[in-house]
Amino acid sequence: MFSPKLKKYLADFIQELLQETRHNELPTGEISFILHIDGSDEDSWANIRNEADKHLKVPGNLIKNLKF
Repeated sequence: MFSPKLKKYLADFIQELLQETRHNELPTGEISFILHIDGSDEDSWANIRNEADKHLKVPGNLIKNLKF
């Protein structure tokens, strides 16, 4: 749904936003997160996550309509 460049921009923005909250339950430094976005069509979606966790597998319930 989004280009890799836009996903990186959004991930960096979300990371900064979360860090700026200085919430006591969040770690200092890199914050692990995954954001699932549903598009307007059933097969239109995106998963955005922090840079450090890009190598981790996305939970199955956040992957829609995969065809094998």
